[in-house]
Amino acid sequence: MRILVLGGTGFIGSHIVDALLNEGHTVKVIDRTLKHINTQSPHRVEYIQSNFSDSLVLLEALTGIDAVIHLVSSTVPGTSNLDPVADIQSNLVNSVNLFKAMQQAGVKRIIYFSSGGTVYGNPNQLPILESHPTHPISSYGIIKLAIENYLFMHQELYGLTPVILRLSNPYGPRQGHLGSQGVIGTFLRLIMQGQPIKIWGDGSIIRDYIYISDAVSACMSALKLEQSGVFNIGSGQGDSLLDIIKEIEYCTGKNSEIIFEPSRGFDVKEVVLDTSLAKKLLDWKPKFSLREGVEKHHKWLELQ
Repeated sequence: MRILVLGGTGFIGSHIVDALLNEGHTVKVIDRTLKHINTQSPHRVEYIQSNFSDSLVLLEALTGIDAVIHLVSSTVPGTSNLDPVADIQSNLVNSVNLFKAMQQAGVKRIIYFSSGGTVYGNPNQLPILESHPTHPISSYGIIKLAIENYLFMHQELYGLTPVILRLSNPYGPRQGHLGSQGVIGTFLRLIMQGQPIKIWGDGSIIRDYIYISDAVSACMSALKLEQSGVFNIGSGQGDSLLDIIKEIEYCTGKNSEIIFEPSRGFDVKEVVLDTSLAKKLLDWKPKFSLREGVEKHHKWLELQ
């Protein structure tokens, strides 16, 4: 297949590009920065450095494409509420323009990475099914959900075939470690360097963490799906921030100093995803435990 990956040199996208090339696909990538480039198969991947908002570049890149993988987001949950208008303009408007461009180019298939950690809000029950009510409490989650709804609209009116992956908290090699996203990578680096860890609240917030290889394999399975669907993609297990710190201390053999900051109102207290639908229809399930994933991430950091 000929696949366009939006955000294909970032943390998740670069791993997906590697997997696509390994499976024999031809790939185009649009990203505003070219951070992680695959150099193993230069004849089967084309990198285009451009902003997601450039509609002319986007329309040209869609020529001859069989499927789109949409990973672009200019915000994270911790920053989206600072400027919701910018969040709307950069993420929602540009995504709707993408769907219009796909319609013009005759491209029907799209895999969209949504957010299993934010679209549901504070859950009524755990683990969370895809049918759970969606009441996000951050602009990030609201925009993700709005993009999902525009995908459904384009499916109904124009024949788009979207597969929406509501991803939990991914971690692993190549993830940024600036503290805005990716607590495992951030905590790992800080503990390895002997620096203190700052966490919001008392450390009891629970999330569903998924190792990057498992997230990528879910995307590869979704690419084979002929119909549309919405799927939770996570480990199915909840771990608190304090649990994460204990695992890192175990893997590194180092103790940490924790500085507790005031809690944030937009942080959902607990998220654990039910992934049984993905197991049934995508024939997918996660392979790596938290300890295995943290150990792999730790070993990768030691080589950097």
